[in-house]
Amino acid sequence: MNNELEIDRKAVQNDLERSANFGMVDTDDGIGRTVLTGTPANFAARNYFVDQLVTAGLDVSVDAVGNITGRWSPPECDDSADPVAAGSHLDSVPEGGIFDGPLGVYAALEAVRTLKRGTQTVDRPIEVVCFTGEEGTRFADGVLGSSVATGKRSVEDALSLSDGEITLEAALEDIGFRGEGRIDASKWDSWVELHIEQGMLLERAEEPVGVVSRITGTTRCHIHIEGEANHAGTTPMHDRNDALAAASELILTIESEAQDIANHESNSAVATVGSLNVEPGAINVIPGTATLDIDIRDVKHSSIDRILQTIKDACESIRKDRGLSVSIKTPYSIPPQPMTERVRNALRDGSERLDIAPPTLSSGAGHDTMQVADVTDAGMLFARSRGGHSHSPLEHTDWLDCAFATQVLTNAVAKLAGAE
Repeated sequence: MNNELEIDRKAVQNDLERSANFGMVDTDDGIGRTVLTGTPANFAARNYFVDQLVTAGLDVSVDAVGNITGRWSPPECDDSADPVAAGSHLDSVPEGGIFDGPLGVYAALEAVRTLKRGTQTVDRPIEVVCFTGEEGTRFADGVLGSSVATGKRSVEDALSLSDGEITLEAALEDIGFRGEGRIDASKWDSWVELHIEQGMLLERAEEPVGVVSRITGTTRCHIHIEGEANHAGTTPMHDRNDALAAASELILTIESEAQDIANHESNSAVATVGSLNVEPGAINVIPGTATLDIDIRDVKHSSIDRILQTIKDACESIRKDRGLSVSIKTPYSIPPQPMTERVRNALRDGSERLDIAPPTLSSGAGHDTMQVADVTDAGMLFARSRGGHSHSPLEHTDWLDCAFATQVLTNAVAKLAGAE
């Protein structure tokens, strides 16, 4: 490994430990945090990040939806050249872990700090990026900031999103991160994201990092079933219009179909009913309405389409057989996304410099990278997760693995930026 590109391991660990303090939650095991977009915890996380960008000598900008960019354009590079961009996100799910998102943000920052310390020159600028609302736990279903940066969602539409009490625009203004304009990811030469694996493949392979070949497609459905609330004791079974019974039938159908596809067609196919709301919600009242939120994922588009069609057919059967009203909405649908070979090669080369031949694997989770890959060359690097835990205080990646992955990212960013 070229010593000129050797990262400061302690710097990355320090940034992640500091980041863990923002929104920290009490837990019996592990370290948890809740950092929802536009909250005081999100302000603290963003503010610390901006401080580190400024300290590193980067030019900081914030766009209209709160995406943060730190730009390094040294005198010897062509400032007009399309930049190499790297980063991730700082928001979390409720009671999430400390590595999902922040590792990618601070590893990207350390890559730039490392290049600034060295004597190598780069041909083009490098930008460190933190996207707004990747997790989708407050204002949208996910990848909010990157959907704006790639032109898939307008600034106006994003700012008008509401959590039921406040709009994204107002929340960002409250914490001082409602900027101007928008990041345009299509103007990047390339994009790289480091992320924890959130699975166990690397741990089982005893490898610290892996290069992502493709990111799973994701479709989300919101289903509302309208029955009739009635007295649980005086309404005969044959006279009931039970919305929860219909929802239960639908849930089991979804599980059965996804299991069949996973067994016979694609073992990465999954479908999850992650939310079920029943009203009026009293023990002595037949459920009048049931609302379900369904998440469907696979690296094969055909699997997603098959599960979605099964859901539509099951809903039609509920209408006909049970006489209930059923509505289906699919507000979020992103197809499987392959990673660009040029960026994958840079990541492989960055690993091989450390005498590692990284395995290739797909991502079962969605990431901002799947949006960015539609408009520029993009790639992802995974760092090994302990026990596969994620979105949980048990989420953990060893500090040595964090450092190793950050070094690979640094090598890849340097190569993409033409470092000599």
